[in-house]
Amino acid sequence: MIRQTPRVRLFAIALSALAGYVDAVGFMALGGFFVSFMSGNTTRMAVGLIDHTDAALRAASLIVLFVGGVIMGSLVGRIARRRRASVLLLVATLLATAALGGSLGWPLAAAAGMALAMGAENAVFARDGDVQIGLTYMTGTLVKMGQHMASAMMGEARWDWCPFALLWLGLATGAMFGAMAHTAFGLGALWVAATFALLAAVFSSRFEPT
Repeated sequence: MIRQTPRVRLFAIALSALAGYVDAVGFMALGGFFVSFMSGNTTRMAVGLIDHTDAALRAASLIVLFVGGVIMGSLVGRIARRRRASVLLLVATLLATAALGGSLGWPLAAAAGMALAMGAENAVFARDGDVQIGLTYMTGTLVKMGQHMASAMMGEARWDWCPFALLWLGLATGAMFGAMAHTAFGLGALWVAATFALLAAVFSSRFEPT
């Protein structure tokens, strides 16, 4: 994150906010399951195997869908001429599919679209098969923030922790707006996310090197 240009950092923060927004909508719609935070779903799956089989199955299904989205995004990123824009167009399409499913009263289709989209979004900043900036999960980001804070305390680079803090704040802020949007519009809030992803794809197509 600290090696990226200011434009890339801001773009990553915006996409992290998108992930937080969608995860909050999914969390509220699914009654406490996640569409981007697979560590949480893994814990719910493991606990559910002991005392709640239906919950374990739901969590496991979301994990499988998320991984499927990662595969889809990675394949698109590998073959597309404009990698980031193409992955974001895929994300926008999947979110629009989820929003349509919600509008038609198909919550399972909406959940599948959200999980696939969030998996695919992680391919936006992938390079040579590795994710350079994680957009939908913050544990690693917070670890790096803490490490750079420790370095600052030792007299080294004073502000290198800030980009990681802002990336985390982007996710938290997006989640807050996602919760408010779901309260007001239900799964219809996903149309906002789909539009945002489409605009991000257009922005990326203009500024991403060919």
